Amino acid sequence: MIKYILSNKIFIFMLFIVNLFGTIYGYIWYLPQLSITPDIFLIFVPDSPTASLFFTIFLLFFLFGRNVPYVEALGLVTLVKYGTWAVVMNILTLIIDGSLSAAGYMLMFSHAGMAIQAVLYAPFYKIKMRHLVVAGIWTLHNDVIDYVFEMMPIYSSLTQYMERIGYFTFWLSIACLMLAYGLTVRKHNKLS
Repeated sequence: MIKYILSNKIFIFMLFIVNLFGTIYGYIWYLPQLSITPDIFLIFVPDSPTASLFFTIFLLFFLFGRNVPYVEALGLVTLVKYGTWAVVMNILTLIIDGSLSAAGYMLMFSHAGMAIQAVLYAPFYKIKMRHLVVAGIWTLHNDVIDYVFEMMPIYSSLTQYMERIGYFTFWLSIACLMLAYGLTVRKHNKLS
């Protein structure tokens, strides 16, 4: 039943529209930070909107019965990573500050949805090891840009914990790559 819904063209189109507008909103949300970001790092700063952009591109191709494995791998790994990351950071903000804005709660729910949708579509991906390697390079390189060159998203109350957050983020990237491998490459190899 779930597979039928996920492959329904009307549902895919509606999900495409939601992700498209979510992606646009995400880039707008990052505008203040992008305005102070050196040009060389611009592509790596808006993490979540870029992750949802990958998934939006996947949905567009999937709507027409086509696969784009590099985009699928990038979408799966980064949506799960940044979806999880944003939920954890907002929970930490709630713990440290004692409260969370309505936008913080919206970010938690929307980012949890990002991660869930990426996993739900895993049976439809055509990801092979080479696609996952590229996604791994992109994702780990992004961690270096964020935490070595200090281009991570600005969460003012969490700034003092950036080293620990960077460490957590690195291992979250590894976990997401392992999850993506298990859901796609390893699963396909078992079926072959």
